[in-house]
Amino acid sequence: MADTKREIERKYEATSDSRLPDLTRVPGVSAVVGRGVVELDAVYYDTADLRLSADGITLRRRTGGDDEGWHLKFPVSTGIRDEIRAPLADTLPHSLAGLIRSRARDAAVVPVVRLRSSRDVSHLLGERGELIAEVSVDSVRAERLADGGGSASWTEIEVELADDADPALLDAVDKRLRKAGVRPSSSASKLARALAETAPGGPVPGGQEDAASSERPAGKAPKAAEAAKSVRDRGARLEEKYAGEYVLAYLRGQRDAIVALDPAVRRDLPDSVHQMRVATRRMRSAFRTFGKIVDRGVTDPLGDELKWLAGELGVARDQEVLSERLRKRIEALPGTLVLGPVRGRLKIWATAHRADARRRSVAVLDSERYLDLLAALDALLDEPPLLKAATAKPGVALPKAVSKDYRRLAARVEHALDLPAGHDRDLAMHDARKAAKRARYAAEAVTPALGKPARKFARRMKAVQTVLGDHQDSVVARDALRTLAIQAHAAGESAFTWGLLHGLEEGQAAERERELPQVWERASRPELRSALRA
Repeated sequence: MADTKREIERKYEATSDSRLPDLTRVPGVSAVVGRGVVELDAVYYDTADLRLSADGITLRRRTGGDDEGWHLKFPVSTGIRDEIRAPLADTLPHSLAGLIRSRARDAAVVPVVRLRSSRDVSHLLGERGELIAEVSVDSVRAERLADGGGSASWTEIEVELADDADPALLDAVDKRLRKAGVRPSSSASKLARALAETAPGGPVPGGQEDAASSERPAGKAPKAAEAAKSVRDRGARLEEKYAGEYVLAYLRGQRDAIVALDPAVRRDLPDSVHQMRVATRRMRSAFRTFGKIVDRGVTDPLGDELKWLAGELGVARDQEVLSERLRKRIEALPGTLVLGPVRGRLKIWATAHRADARRRSVAVLDSERYLDLLAALDALLDEPPLLKAATAKPGVALPKAVSKDYRRLAARVEHALDLPAGHDRDLAMHDARKAAKRARYAAEAVTPALGKPARKFARRMKAVQTVLGDHQDSVVARDALRTLAIQAHAAGESAFTWGLLHGLEEGQAAERERELPQVWERASRPELRSALRA
C-alpha cells in the first residue's frame, strides 16, 4: 500500500565543512538535537527522454534511513511536494506505476541517476519539546546511470517542516541561515542538480533548473514544447499576433491539464475528476468553436474520444455533485420533517454509487483507448492541421468564432423559453446549458488575445450557464429522489421526506425558469458582442 506525505522544505548551498549557525536563536526553537549521520542510497528512475523530470516529478528507490522504500514526488508549489511512498521492493510497485502512466505512456521507466548521501541530521524542537523541523547537511555523490554521463558531488542543507508545524518557521530559519552567509540552492531538487552536473559532455551551462524545468505543477507530454516551432516549420509563420497561435496555446493548455490531472484522479484528490472533465470538454469545445482555424476533419474524431472520456469521468463527478446536493437539502430541513432513516439511506446509496464510479474512472485511465487518445492529442499538436484562417489577425477571426457560438446559444435559449413547463422544456434548457458552456469556453479561450471585452462576455455566459446548470441539477435530483423514495417504500420506511425533497426541487427548477429571461437579457446586450470586435 502507498501512503502520502506533504513535504514542505527549503534547500541551501553548502560546502563540505559547512557548520550550521545556532538555530536555538530562531523564534519558536527551544532546542537543537543531533540525531547522527545516516547513509542513504537512492536510485532515481525516469524514461530515457526524462519525461518525469521535465514535469518536476521524481521517482526513486531508496535504502537507508527510517523511510526507505519507493518514493514518488509531485510538485504542488515552490518548496512544497506531495510524496507518495510504497514499501521497498525490487520492482516499481503497481500503486506508483499508475500515477506516472500519463507521462511515461508505453515507455520503459529505467534507472537514470544514483545518489549516495551522508546525511547529518538535527531536529529542531518547539517549546513543548515537539519536533517542528528537521535540518540536515547532506554530502551527495551523484552518478549518471545512462547516456554515458559522468559523476558529481556537492554538499547542501535541507530544512524540512515537521507535520502540522507552522510554515512561518521556515521563514525564521531562512533568515538565520542567510545572516550566517548560507544561500538558497539554485537547484529545485537533488535530481535536477544531478542531471545537470552529470550530463553527457559536461555540466549543463546555467544548470540545475534547466535539467528539470524547475518543478512546475503543470504537466507536459513529450514534444509539446516543440508544437509552435513545428507550426512555423510547416510555413504557417505564426506569431502571437495571429489567431492560430492563440488557439494552439489554448489547446496545449487543455492537453497539459489532462495529463497533469491523471494522477490526481487516481489518488482521488478533491475536485480532480471535475477539473479533468472540464479540460476534456474545453478542448472538445475548442475544436468545434475554432473549426475555421483547425481542420475539423482531423479534430472531430478526437472530439468524439474526448466526449467518451468526459462521459466516463462524469459518472464519478455527477454522483459526487448529486450526493452533496441531496445531503444539503436534508440538512436544511427541520428535524420534524425528516421521517425515517433518511440520512442513512442516502449515505448507503451515495457510497455504493461512488465506489462504482471511482473504479470505473481508474479503469478508464488504465485503458489502451485512453493512452491512444493522449498519443493522438500529442500528434495533433506536434503537426496541427491549420487552415487559412489561422494566419488571420486575432481581432478578426476570433470574434467571429465566439459570435457563432453566441448565436447558437441564443437560438436554444429562445426555443426553451417558448416551450411550456414540462419535460420538453427541461430537455431544451439542458441543450441551452451546453451551448452556454461552449460560448463561455470560447470567450475564455480568446481572452489572452482580446482582453477585457472577452473576459466580460465570458462572465455573462457563465451567469447564463449557472442558471441553466442549476435547473438541470434539479431535474437529475428529482429522478434520484424518486428512486430513493421507491427504495424506502419497499423497505417499509416512510417516503414522506423524499417526496418533500422532490417538491422542493420542482420549486427550485421553476424559480430558475423564471430567472432565466432576466439573466439572458443582461447577457445578450449588443454592446457586449460589439466590444469583442472593436
